[in-house]
Amino acid sequence: MRQSEISDFLESIAPLNLAESWDPVGWLVGDPSARVERVMTCLTVSPVTVEEAVTRKVDLIVSHHPIPFRPVARLTTGDYTGNLLWRLAGAGIGVFSLHTAWDSAPQGINQQLAEAAGCRDIRPLIPRADLLDGAGSGRAGSLAEPVPVAELLWRLRQVTGTHFAWQHVGTLERTVSRVAFGCGAGGSFLDAARRSDCELLVTGEASFHTCLEADSTGLSMLLLGHYASERFAVESLAAHVQKAFPALRVWASELETDPVVGPE
Repeated sequence: MRQSEISDFLESIAPLNLAESWDPVGWLVGDPSARVERVMTCLTVSPVTVEEAVTRKVDLIVSHHPIPFRPVARLTTGDYTGNLLWRLAGAGIGVFSLHTAWDSAPQGINQQLAEAAGCRDIRPLIPRADLLDGAGSGRAGSLAEPVPVAELLWRLRQVTGTHFAWQHVGTLERTVSRVAFGCGAGGSFLDAARRSDCELLVTGEASFHTCLEADSTGLSMLLLGHYASERFAVESLAAHVQKAFPALRVWASELETDPVVGPE
């Protein structure tokens, strides 16, 4: 089996035209015509995930975050990104990234978050006129009945994991009925959430000034942490690939952890 068959499947569930214009998704390292037997998904290509991939003889990494994200002027082991790319190339490991295409896909991260929260009538928070079927970025949905923010946090933790250093803007006791979702660093969805009459924005992380603006305008926020808001969907992505290609060995990185930790 060729690695291009895997990328074709990935594009069928997360079309690359869903990605933001600034996002370097798709093939980033490797030879799409190379053969594949082992595939590993991960949130980020890092020294830990590269070591795991090399040790376990992975042929293809499907990462969420792209590497390189910006063009590199040189490829040397003295540079953080260059060192990772050098190791991957030396081991013959390809890298294919979905990033914001998977964020916005019909079965992608924001859709999964909205469903986990119990929302219905889920639609893109920022529709894109250039895409069919009302596709777009983020998600917004309505709850069957108003619930406290604390209840939504509990529901989301069943999917994202119970151990993460979450934060919030506004009280957890506030009841909300309409919720916006923008995984990762989703503070840019603040205005869209307000325009969609949402009372709560669920994201991974946001700047202090974004939080201050949300608080001053009466919009609550749940900050799950960047890792927690996205890593769970890397695991579901591995399950999608494994189901489509049962002859392959597919897994989500077993060594990747959140670099940001809070008190026990």
